[in-house]
This record gives sequence, structure tokens and C-alpha cells, in this order.
Amino acid sequence: MLFHNVAIEAVACLMAPHRISSASLEAQIAPTMQRLGIPPGRLQALSGIRERRFWDTGTLPSTGATAAARRVLEQADVDPQRIGCLISTSVCKDCIEPSMASLVHGDLGLGPHCANFDIGSACLGFINGMGTIAQQIEAGLIDYGLVVDSEGSQEVVAATLARLQHEGASAQDFRDHFATLTLGSGAVAMLLCHRRLARTPHPLNGLVTLAATQHNRLCVGHADRMITDPAALLIAGVKLAAQTWQLAAAELPRWQDEQIAAYIPHQVSARHMAAVAEALHIPEAKMFLNYQTLGNIGPAAVPITLAMAAEAGAVKPGDHVGLLAIGSGLNCSMVSVDW
Repeated sequence: MLFHNVAIEAVACLMAPHRISSASLEAQIAPTMQRLGIPPGRLQALSGIRERRFWDTGTLPSTGATAAARRVLEQADVDPQRIGCLISTSVCKDCIEPSMASLVHGDLGLGPHCANFDIGSACLGFINGMGTIAQQIEAGLIDYGLVVDSEGSQEVVAATLARLQHEGASAQDFRDHFATLTLGSGAVAMLLCHRRLARTPHPLNGLVTLAATQHNRLCVGHADRMITDPAALLIAGVKLAAQTWQLAAAELPRWQDEQIAAYIPHQVSARHMAAVAEALHIPEAKMFLNYQTLGNIGPAAVPITLAMAAEAGAVKPGDHVGLLAIGSGLNCSMVSVDW
């Protein structure tokens, strides 16, 4: 899918205030780990994650998403009444209904003609939201569109720690719930617009997506737990990423490593990033990595990483940037952007 009239006008993110170390999480399940013969430091050693962020207790996802949206609109200096569509891609939700998008839409005071709805696709959701907004802009249906996401992991991590503190917790329980302990928190918003309106144009050139839904139960999340088969998920995810790379090389402009200045990947762990780099034959040094201090922030990871990379100067004006994302299901997307 190629775009000729779409630009990323601005990206803004919010960091959750509390830094939670892997060591502090392990300390809460130390008796279980000792009983099972799991050495201290295993969480950080296996994931590469030193810490992750948590919100204040009771913080609603819509609060973070609304704050990020306000920040991006102020940053772009765009009248909120010009937004034609708002999409929320949060895995975390205030409630089953109404939609997260309607909550943020109402809190922002957007106009009645601004469409609003949720897209749920696990860690791939934000990319799906970008693609949906881009199609509307390309078709001339809207001039501006907003994608928002806010994730909070403190509740599911607390529930998981309580489960692993139980005297009956087994080594298999530890393996099944390990990925939950890598989750982090954060909020982000992206404003996309027609290129004729862009003040700081970052053209969205196109995206490709592939599915491998035969693997749809390798990672299953609930409000209070996430059960994962890490080894099988890694193997299947990396294979799908390699297939998606080949599709991107065939369909997207300049999609060769030597023509891509930087990669903005969804990030799960050190092992995952190394495996992806090896499978795609790209240097890990060209990936902007922040999982060490943010953990896995789900669909918020790619746009937060893009905002951080731009702020740090790792992504510079004129750079061709590749966005890489895989979501439970499994689905994989790759996006070409000129910064």
C-alpha cells in the first residue's frame, strides 16, 4: 500500500512517572524463585530489561491518551476542530464500552463530524491506526487524523506477582507469565495530515502487512494475566518478520538496508531484537532501542520510540526510516517514512 499525499505532522509521548526495576519485581517473588531454583537476576538477564515505567495507581488509559493528544495538537499548533478522525489503539482500556476513542474524543472536545473508533491488533495496533488514517487522507476524506494509545502495566504485573507468590506456583507458571513481567507503560499520540498542509513534512510512503494467524494462541492476554510461549513466539515472529521484509522490499520504495538510515522497531527483549536483526540481515546498531529502560509498551512502543529517536537526533531530517512491528495474532507490518 503506497501513499503520495500523507505526512506525519507530529508525534508526542508521555512517560509514566515511576521507574520499576527488574530487581524490585524479583524481590517480590524471591521465595518462589528460590524454591524453584531460579537464580536472582534472571528477569533482567533473559530480557535485557533493567526497568520499566508504571503510572500512579488508578490512572486510566484515557487520561494518558488524552494528555498525549493535547500535547501533539499543541506541538503542531492545529485547531482540534480540524481533526477528521480519531483512532485509539490501546490494548488497555478504561472499560469494555464505550470505546476508548469516544472517551478521548469527548475529553478533547473534538467536533461532531470527527469520526472516532478503536482498532485492536495487539502490539500492531498503532501501525494499523496509522494505515487507516492514511487511507482516509489519501482518498480525500479528511485533512487531519489522530492516532492515540496509552498502556498501563501496573495492574497486570501486580496480579502476576501475586500469582507467582503462591506456594503452588510452578516453574511452568514462571515461564508462562515471564513476558508479563517485561511490560511497561506510556502514552503517545500522532497527528497525520495531507502533505499540502504539513508544516514539518515527514512523508508516509507506504506500508505492508502479513498475517500468520495459525500462531494466534502463542500469546493470550487478559486483564489480569498474559500467558505466552516465549520460545515458539520468537521463532514464529522472526519467521513472519523475514517474510514481511521480503514483501516490503518488493512493494515499498527504497526498501533496502543500504537506503534505510534507521529502524524504529517494536521491542520485546534483547534476544528478540538480536534475532530480528539477524533474520532481516540488518545491523542492530541502526535500531533505536529503549526496551532496557521502558520494557515492552505494546502498541505504544513504535511511536514512542520514533518520538524519542527524533528528539535524540538518531533520526534526522531527510532520513529514510523503517518502522517494524509484530503483534500477537500473529501479524507484522513495516512502514516507510521520510523524516
